[in-house]
Amino acid sequence: MQCSDVSKCYELLERILDGELGEEGREMLKEKLEKCQPCFVHVHLQQAIREVLKTKCPKQPLPETLEESIRKMIQNAR
Repeated sequence: MQCSDVSKCYELLERILDGELGEEGREMLKEKLEKCQPCFVHVHLQQAIREVLKTKCPKQPLPETLEESIRKMIQNAR
């Protein structure tokens, strides 16, 4: 089965992976992955990338102003 709007679907999947949609998001993700091969591949690729970033990039404190600026840019892009 294919997505009717891949870009919207990927955006939703990213929000779910980011934990923005909580338990409801996990249920939506499970349903979506059972039905859609492109979404299944996308989610597993994103999870692999996130895992590599976690293990290879050490956590360092981020200046508060930079963090706030990045969050605003992301919100404006949506």
